[in-house]
Amino acid sequence: MRVMGLDVGSRTVGVAVSDLFGWTAQGIETVRINEEKKELGLERLSELISEYGVESIVVGLPKNMDGSIGERAERSLYYGEKLKERFALPVYFQDERLTTMQAERMLIEEGNTSRKKRKKVIDKLAAVMILQNYLDRQSSN
Repeated sequence: MRVMGLDVGSRTVGVAVSDLFGWTAQGIETVRINEEKKELGLERLSELISEYGVESIVVGLPKNMDGSIGERAERSLYYGEKLKERFALPVYFQDERLTTMQAERMLIEEGNTSRKKRKKVIDKLAAVMILQNYLDRQSSN
């Protein structure tokens, strides 16, 4: 059973998928979107869902540090609803507070990733972290 993990931003969506056993997350790509124009990248996600045989989707939910739902989280919830409508798959939300900062810190610590390269892979790495956190939580339940 493959699960897709998404890190939804205003311009890009980082995409990760699990292995067949649902144990590990691997980064796939970053899909360009335009929230303002309602261009959500659903066509590309449809291709990836078919290609990988995805059975459920996990969307990162960027809650505020106090746990409340702010504007960015509202947009992720909206994106999740659009995914449910389009793909008729279960959509789950995973608290993603600080995952983008963790991903950036990991890339900086690696030392050989330029700022320009970091911008290209940060959302994909954040999607991996969101999905891996979800998978870990599922396996411990």
